[in-house]
Amino acid sequence: MKRPGKTLILHGWGGSDWPHWQSWLAAEMAKAYGTVSFPLIQHPHFPHLNRWKKEVKAHLEDFRPQTVVCHSLANTLWFHLCHDGEMAEVERLLLVAPPSLRCDIETIKSFFPLEAPPKLYAKEALLVVSDDDPYMPLEEARALQKALNIPMKILKNAGHINAESGFGPWPWVLEYLQNGTIEDEKGKR
Repeated sequence: MKRPGKTLILHGWGGSDWPHWQSWLAAEMAKAYGTVSFPLIQHPHFPHLNRWKKEVKAHLEDFRPQTVVCHSLANTLWFHLCHDGEMAEVERLLLVAPPSLRCDIETIKSFFPLEAPPKLYAKEALLVVSDDDPYMPLEEARALQKALNIPMKILKNAGHINAESGFGPWPWVLEYLQNGTIEDEKGKR
């Protein structure tokens, strides 16, 4: 088993409390003596881009992760940080279930619209999407993958890849972070 180094897990809109796969992942990594940070970003139910950027920039500078795992709105936040260009490159970046870059939900409107960044500030990145995500049509996910120029894993009938769609414990993500393999388990829950 390869350890992923310091891992920063960034939640999306509303947080990723138990039984969400991100809280499960943080616990599993800690049980294996991994160094993991899973901060609750301020006002998760009413996020504002500038507050989130400021908080996560400070966390990136203090924690200095090798691996970053983003879910949902955290992907959009990461893209904004990339556009700002004021951060150190990480070894690995996992982008799970990003919402449409043209999302028009009122509560999170400060994050949108947005273009894909020209640089992800990661030596290695993987995009993981679902073929039926209500916040990101598959055609748009394919366009995002092309713009980012990174590999993409498509999960079947996985919704927004969150607790509501059955993603509490998710062994694939732990295996991927520990061993870097994309193909095994085909993203099974």
